[in-house]
Amino acid sequence: MADQSKTGENNTNDERAQRRARRQALIDAGVDPYPIRSNVTAHAAELEQRYANLQDGEDTTDEVTVAGRVRAFRDSGKIAFVVLEDATGQIQLFCRVNNFAPADWGLLKQVDLGDIVEATGVVVRTRRGQLSVSPTSVRPLSKSLRPLPEKFHGLTDREVRYRQRYVDLIMNPEVRDVFRRRSAIVSLIRRYMEADGYMEVETPMMHAIMGGANAKPFVTHFNALDRDFYLRIATELPLKRLIVGGMERVFEIGRQFRNEGMDLTHNPEFTTMEAYCAYSDLDGMKRLTEGLFKAIAREVCGCEEGHEAITYQGQEVDMSGTWRSVALSEVASQVVGEHVDMDTPIEHLRGLCAAHGIDVEEGWGAGKLLFELYDELGESTLVNPTFVCDYPEEVSPLAKRKEEDPRLTDRFELVICGHEYANAFSELNDPVDQAGRFAEQVAAKGMGDDEAMGYDYDYVRALEYGMPPAGGIGYGIDRMVMLFCDQPAIRDVLLFPQMKPEVVTKADIASQLPEATDSAASVDAIADDAETGASQEVARESAEPALSTGLTRDQALSLLRRHNKDPFHIQHAETLEGLMRHYAERYDPANVDFWGQVGLLHDLDWEESQDPVRHTVRAGELIEAEGGTPELVHAIQTHNSDNNPYLPQPEARMERVLYAADELSGLIQAAVLMRPSKSVMDLEVKSLKKKFKDKRFAAGCSRDVIRRGAELNGMELDDLFASMICAMRAIAPDRDEWLAAHLEDSEKQ
Repeated sequence: MADQSKTGENNTNDERAQRRARRQALIDAGVDPYPIRSNVTAHAAELEQRYANLQDGEDTTDEVTVAGRVRAFRDSGKIAFVVLEDATGQIQLFCRVNNFAPADWGLLKQVDLGDIVEATGVVVRTRRGQLSVSPTSVRPLSKSLRPLPEKFHGLTDREVRYRQRYVDLIMNPEVRDVFRRRSAIVSLIRRYMEADGYMEVETPMMHAIMGGANAKPFVTHFNALDRDFYLRIATELPLKRLIVGGMERVFEIGRQFRNEGMDLTHNPEFTTMEAYCAYSDLDGMKRLTEGLFKAIAREVCGCEEGHEAITYQGQEVDMSGTWRSVALSEVASQVVGEHVDMDTPIEHLRGLCAAHGIDVEEGWGAGKLLFELYDELGESTLVNPTFVCDYPEEVSPLAKRKEEDPRLTDRFELVICGHEYANAFSELNDPVDQAGRFAEQVAAKGMGDDEAMGYDYDYVRALEYGMPPAGGIGYGIDRMVMLFCDQPAIRDVLLFPQMKPEVVTKADIASQLPEATDSAASVDAIADDAETGASQEVARESAEPALSTGLTRDQALSLLRRHNKDPFHIQHAETLEGLMRHYAERYDPANVDFWGQVGLLHDLDWEESQDPVRHTVRAGELIEAEGGTPELVHAIQTHNSDNNPYLPQPEARMERVLYAADELSGLIQAAVLMRPSKSVMDLEVKSLKKKFKDKRFAAGCSRDVIRRGAELNGMELDDLFASMICAMRAIAPDRDEWLAAHLEDSEKQ
């Protein structure tokens, strides 16, 4: 057998080279290291059960074929012991030289740890009591070219575990158990819901209008319709349309996508189950939830009926009996040490938030402030299952108002061990009320709330046909699995959690490739393709035809300097040139120079005229006189169409980027000058958002123009801010140096 001591980190590449050589030796000897099929007739667990009564040292004549990954190999000359691991467990191969043809015995000695092999032989139990298969033939099914981590250490590096889940599953059997239990939980949920009369349905993944939750969406482009769509953030609104249509009990288990952060309990792509029941209400959803969670505790965790108690991260969780229900304001009161509710003066609620370090917005009412106190301070104090009820209407745009106090809604969230596991409503079915709440959401979006919903005309139209009273609920499946499998992080219950892109070098790629052929891409081409990824597809689809400005870059710069003497104006022009070139590399690589000159000359005439209506009209005349093309003039003039209706609107990608970059880059530069570092490299989106919301800061930078720039580019404000900051960082060395010098000169003057 190959030397298994050479599997440490320092010589992994050497070991890979040796394994590739052994792979080639098999091929040269006429042995296929990757045959097309295997005829497995038995698995490890099945054999252990079937031959449990086989005595030590006893042989059988029962021939079986097993297959699995080689996890151990011990060579004793004329005897070899191989441990195979399949999906059910491990089985030993008791290999004796007399049972093999010489060539096959030699082949056996070339097996590496990690190889997947097939063995055919009779079932025996060794004198030491180990159930085994005594094979007469062993053949490779898949040659492993990369050594497994050292057995002693296992696989403990979490970054490697999550990114290379396949290795994690090989090395850590307990991880496989978690995902088997996850499968059992999802299966039980389906059976439980169907037994309760619910019908499973499927609804669209792409939505033209964002709705069903307050969250930041992913955006994708639908080529056939030539418009952007949202990946769904919830299944709520389509499911309630089905309630309108007469399907009285429906549920869906499916993926949701939210373009937000990643932490212990959040992943941008996650699984939920939403259910809706006509003629039910919040109490019906409570009973459904209690029954479902208790059933999982009994079937998956082995609890006895009436004693459904589990442990989660060292905390005892008692799920038996009837679960507690408590008002949100009562939890908030407990954590702030005084009674607070919707009648508490707003300024007092603001003071309590400030005293506990909670940031608040100017327009928030009592309901939103109460929710923040509960969410930031109270939720984490709840351990046993608790239905937190009576949410303010401000934070519940789809829930029915409470009859006794319309400022509150008939809603609960289920909280266990400080985390939310379910969100339920007595569903709003008044179309007029719903339309008004959608309108409030659109207003909030206009004020910069990038998680607010859109106005869903069709959903209101559906309600106008009449929806019966209904209870609805959504469960976070991933968090449920965390709870019942006692896992601390959502990544531990997702087979493929979202990760930052891995840095793969050209040497890494080259080490995997066969010998170069004329038809294969080069290592450089492969690396470039991997680096650009989806951005390359966007650029390919959106690229405009090759364009000409009619000017060289030197001619354009000379023209700019003849009509602009203020260094700040020239610097702004060069900043826009850099930004436009940066975005052209992504969206329109064939026209990088054209995009750059559009940025360089976009404010050519501003210093001399400063007339909002004539701006860019005079620039067009100057550019044409210099020999510039009509296409260049047209692109530049689009960014001033707000002030002059006779100018063309920004329609092409280049024009939309210019419109957004011109105003937002000015705000970013102003924000950078306020930072101790005087550099964009440490500017964060949240800092820029604060400056954006402060209308007194850089008042000359129009917030309305920046918002429209985001809309023109199909982006939320946060996304535009993040994108522009990244672009500014890409051109930062020259810009930062200039800004620092400019500030120093200004201070001296």
